[in-house]
Amino acid sequence: MKVRLLDIAHARSGDKGDTANVGVIALEPEWYPVIERYLTLDRVTEHFRGVITGPIERYELPNLRALNFLLHGALDGGGTLSLKTDAQGKVFSTAMLRMVLDVPDDEAKAANLPGTADGHRIGARLHFGTKEQS
Repeated sequence: MKVRLLDIAHARSGDKGDTANVGVIALEPEWYPVIERYLTLDRVTEHFRGVITGPIERYELPNLRALNFLLHGALDGGGTLSLKTDAQGKVFSTAMLRMVLDVPDDEAKAANLPGTADGHRIGARLHFGTKEQS
């Protein structure tokens, strides 16, 4: 099953020098293992190929149900040196959420991912700690 990362996670990004930092946080506790398994270092590296010049590091934060990625060489020297429109790396979170993960159907159903028969409706969002349906 194809699962848009946007439907199962939210993300935040920022910068430190020439490195963009992207945190990806599961919207539901049961979705974190799916993100942990399928949002791999190789997938993220391929997704940002040609956009960044350095290596990517991945850190797992299971207590927060999150992954953190450091994208080295992403900001053309950093905020004070770069001529890039987004020298602080704010768009990297949006770019990350555009990824589509390939999740086996049985695993997607077991995690109640959006689009499965028992899963949450696509477009579910968290709002101030309570789920709203959009």
